Amino acid sequence: MSVALCFFAALASAQITLPKVFGDSMVLQRNIPIPVWGHAAPGSQIVARLGNSVLKVKTDKTGKWMVRFPKFKAGGPYTLTIKEAGKQAEIQYKGILIGDVWLASGQSNMDWSVKQAQNAKEEIAKANFPQIRFIIVGQDIKLTPQNDILAGKWTVCDPTNVKDFSAVAYFFARKIHLDQNVPIGIVQPSRGGTPVEAWTSREKLLSSPITRVRTLSNDTLIPSHLVQDSLSWIRIWNIVYHPQNNSDKIIPSTEYNDSAWPSVEMPRLIKDFGIGAFEGIMWMRKKILLPETFVGKDLTLNIGHPEMNYSLYFNGVEICKSVWNSSPNHSYTIPSGIVKNGENIITLRIAMMWGGGGINPPAQDLYLAGGNSKLSLAGSWKYQKDLEPIFPKILNYQYYPTVLYNSMIHPLIPFGIKGFLWYQGEANDSAAYNYRKLFPMMISDWRTRWGQGDLPFLFVQLANYKKVQTEPIESEWAELREAQTMTLSQPNTGMACIIDVGDADNIHPTNKQEVGRRLALIAEKQVYKQNIIANSPMYKTYSVKGKEIYIRFVNVGTGLKTVDGKDVTGFAIAGDDKKFYWAKATIKGDQIVVYSDKVTNPVAVRYACADNPVCNLINSEGLPAVPFRTDNWKGITQK
Repeated sequence: MSVALCFFAALASAQITLPKVFGDSMVLQRNIPIPVWGHAAPGSQIVARLGNSVLKVKTDKTGKWMVRFPKFKAGGPYTLTIKEAGKQAEIQYKGILIGDVWLASGQSNMDWSVKQAQNAKEEIAKANFPQIRFIIVGQDIKLTPQNDILAGKWTVCDPTNVKDFSAVAYFFARKIHLDQNVPIGIVQPSRGGTPVEAWTSREKLLSSPITRVRTLSNDTLIPSHLVQDSLSWIRIWNIVYHPQNNSDKIIPSTEYNDSAWPSVEMPRLIKDFGIGAFEGIMWMRKKILLPETFVGKDLTLNIGHPEMNYSLYFNGVEICKSVWNSSPNHSYTIPSGIVKNGENIITLRIAMMWGGGGINPPAQDLYLAGGNSKLSLAGSWKYQKDLEPIFPKILNYQYYPTVLYNSMIHPLIPFGIKGFLWYQGEANDSAAYNYRKLFPMMISDWRTRWGQGDLPFLFVQLANYKKVQTEPIESEWAELREAQTMTLSQPNTGMACIIDVGDADNIHPTNKQEVGRRLALIAEKQVYKQNIIANSPMYKTYSVKGKEIYIRFVNVGTGLKTVDGKDVTGFAIAGDDKKFYWAKATIKGDQIVVYSDKVTNPVAVRYACADNPVCNLINSEGLPAVPFRTDNWKGITQK
């Protein structure tokens, strides 16, 4: 039989299949024609039943079929049955609810799970919400659009399953479910360290001169390139989780000679070690002298705030292995039996990855305690790299244009949804000016392909992060936030400002509860039409009166105030020389009066325009004012 005949014979006997986005316990979107699709033998008749609704359709010459069930109201459970006419075999999905489905996407802050959020233990224990369901889309990269996702299975929200759900999406879903009393489904395609271009289709990227050349360069890639990167990651994780060269038996020993190792003051991150970029396994050791009062009792060792995966040893004994920074606890009991009078050795094995790694401050959280006595572990530590095999080179293909759209978004279209949730932007900070166009491009791309009109697109603005600056300076993160704010000019969009819940030392702030709540507030006002104050105060207009500039806001509620009851902070003012100085500011109704003795003829005002601004302006609902500037002077990311 020829190859062609074999192919058509296989098609003729093809079984009915549906994409993995369909399954038991799923949530289907209420109040719209519900799309269901799949593959079967070409020319066969498919019979689809959802509740009491029965539809029939014939597959096309490639075997594709699609039905659209009539609109359903919220409720359930239902059973979806798919079969070929005249045959007994069928596909059956049970426990289906009809409600609202939100697609939650973005990079690591959307991917950040409930078990990594603050108060994780308590949140997980009380997460009994059987009408909230999640499907976590398997992370994958592909060079061409796929018909199905790599992996994914609908799961019901309970204390067993919730720990792996996106924390932002879960806290959003919980509030909407409780307030609206409808089932909520979350489709979660998310992946850390990814730019907006990776989530946008090739056709859309080719339409812009910003992304056209980079997108066309993908044509030089073949699938084997991606496979090699995947194999390299397997090798990296093997090194991270399994000490190489018997190093965990040798290096932590009290007899090991580290006299030739260099020293570094801890706590400190790898970027501040003074050795340049390094990715791999770092070993660190610290000798401590313990007084007699520490001997003969169990001790408590708090390793502070690690940034990556680590293992801890005390006098050669393994205390913990492969603990990630997301663990809610970094405090360990040191058994009295291994504690010695006098010199003791603490050893750390730390993974340095993605440009990060090490121990975050503050120094007071790095200590050894015995009873009421506490010994600081801050200060000089010995360190050495390259004691284990180096990490293979990674090209990070997840950064490449369209590869995530192909594998994690395209296969989901046109699954019925209520709208989109988005938390991303960190990976685009160095080209923040281009984000003004790239972000709206992706929104338009997704909406067009889903074919449900201008679906609600709700997103999170970047949180405060990095070192607090003592003087007003230019900021990539401020420019990215500005691009996000400008995206509100697109129809049916909403933005949750979280400039007050970030962490200077952690790009992944753990207070995901507030992030999800603020997204839900916007949805309740904008999508569910509740009469509430849901948005942060936003700059509207300004006017110059002598040495003062008057700023008027919208979304003030019953009035502006400061979160701490103190004077307004976060404003900077400049004259024609474009030199900004910190300004004084006072509240007058829905206006702020800004001035500085250093600027006699002011022309521009900025608020919270920094990586990690010190700012405190809120509205009557406690929502923080959105960062803004009145000038249009060229920024540091505008080429």
